[in-house]
Amino acid sequence: MGDPAGVGPEIALAAAADPGLAATAHMLIVGCGHVLARAAACLQRDIALHETDPRFAGPDTLREGACNYLECGSLPSSFAYGRVDAACGRAAYDCIVKAVELARDGRVDALATTPINKEALKAAGIDHIGHTEILAALTKTRDPLTMFQVRELRVFFLTRHMSLQEACRSVTEERVYQYIKRCGGALARLGIGKPRIAVAGLNPHCGEHGLFGDEEDAVIAPAVERARKEGFDAHGPKPADSVFHFALGGAWDCVLSLYHDQGHIATKMVDFERTIALTHGLPFLRTSVDHGTAFDIAGTGKAGAASMAEAIRLAALYAHRFRK
Repeated sequence: MGDPAGVGPEIALAAAADPGLAATAHMLIVGCGHVLARAAACLQRDIALHETDPRFAGPDTLREGACNYLECGSLPSSFAYGRVDAACGRAAYDCIVKAVELARDGRVDALATTPINKEALKAAGIDHIGHTEILAALTKTRDPLTMFQVRELRVFFLTRHMSLQEACRSVTEERVYQYIKRCGGALARLGIGKPRIAVAGLNPHCGEHGLFGDEEDAVIAPAVERARKEGFDAHGPKPADSVFHFALGGAWDCVLSLYHDQGHIATKMVDFERTIALTHGLPFLRTSVDHGTAFDIAGTGKAGAASMAEAIRLAALYAHRFRK
């Protein structure tokens, strides 16, 4: 359900109540019953809730025509929407733990996650900055690989949640080389044979051969050449102000973005609501909406569920490729 003070419960319910999605995937919300009931009231829709057996063993225990949930993340009924709350942070975290348990046990095929709040997690004493870091810790996964997909554009990230200065320092030849290989493996798992991989530049115009930055010549180009010698169809560095446009048009199967905002801005400008994150490297598939808790509209019923629906759709589409 995500952070209860945000829009997570609302968009999860709206997606679960979508008959089109119900024909695509069996959906189970991990969350607190009264939080979900309150969210249903905010949506002003007649949504039937059904609490499943806590030992949930598979889709046979789901009730057709209802929004099925597994009780988790209990909260006092008095919590406020739109506010950082340690109790909400703890409830969100407990739901993630339960969802990971279901996925690791093979009782669900994939997770499609809703927004959590980093400040609420911190207030609850959770020593992780976000979903990906929590999932990595719970599954003992080292450095999961994040990919965004919107339409035909796929973007991987060399660095994620760190300062821009730290991200620039992390652009090393070895790291870029290893990530090109990881991108190739991740796309192969999605069914894309011999993927074409473009690597974005770091500096404006790729540094103009040292006029304003030499990372492209000193670091990125050598990494690309190493990967090409090993058979990867890698290209770059390519100017970041155009590479995403050409990838969307089919020039490449993916772009390796070097830092958080470089790739986030590019994908969200294509279609904010349908930019979906996929996390590679975990023991199961995880997809996610790529927007926050939207505290300003939480509890109003105004939040659109298009991103949540797309995350579920992609989870259903790709889940079979991640079964071990």
